[in-house]
Amino acid sequence: MGQKVNPISNRLGIIRGWDSNWFGGKNYGDKLVEDYKIRKYLNARLAKAGIAKIVIERTLKLITITINTARPGIIIGKGGQEVDKLKEELKKITDKEVQINIFEIKRPELDAVIVGNNIARQLEGRVAYRRAIKMAVQSTMRMGAEGIKILISGRLNGAEMARAEIFKEGRIPLHTFRADIDYAQAEALTTYGLLGIKVWICKGEVYGKRELVPNSVLASRETRNAANANATGKKSFKKRKK
Repeated sequence: MGQKVNPISNRLGIIRGWDSNWFGGKNYGDKLVEDYKIRKYLNARLAKAGIAKIVIERTLKLITITINTARPGIIIGKGGQEVDKLKEELKKITDKEVQINIFEIKRPELDAVIVGNNIARQLEGRVAYRRAIKMAVQSTMRMGAEGIKILISGRLNGAEMARAEIFKEGRIPLHTFRADIDYAQAEALTTYGLLGIKVWICKGEVYGKRELVPNSVLASRETRNAANANATGKKSFKKRKK
């Protein structure tokens, strides 16, 4: 089972949340296509920003887009000018009010999308595939991952016949639902054909209940709680565990 199903969709509702959070109703198909267009546009427009994930939430008149990125400075620009431009461009696509939140990824070596895209860019720059993959594996394990597996397939080193190679270090328990496994696919367009790259990264196991709502909802909830605490004049504090 674990070998056949996407590791992220396999864990939805258990330890992973959804990337699109809204109720579709009768216009479900239109909203789905709109989400696809937004993601496609942002990934093309911000190709150098190291985007890992785009979370889209909808209310009646507002679309909240949360961009998880390794390089937030590229998206924000000087004094937030780039974000304002991006909002205007997305308004034209959606015909709705758009709010953009940006979250920085502190450890990009542990994100499968960023690792896969980095390998793809190196292969396009004519770096030897074994060297690029081994460097990615070493840097990921150094940052504290429990395991990493990378599968690369295609005309490796320009060979006549396409083949696939797997590089693995540590443990990747795909059948364990509590194992926090990140997964991504990337493509490298080289002079001798398209190479496919798949990346699995195990970050450890999740015990207890995990918050499945996206970062922006958690952040707004925290600010709301802080505002309520200030309004009532009470100090918010956490109980210490004995």
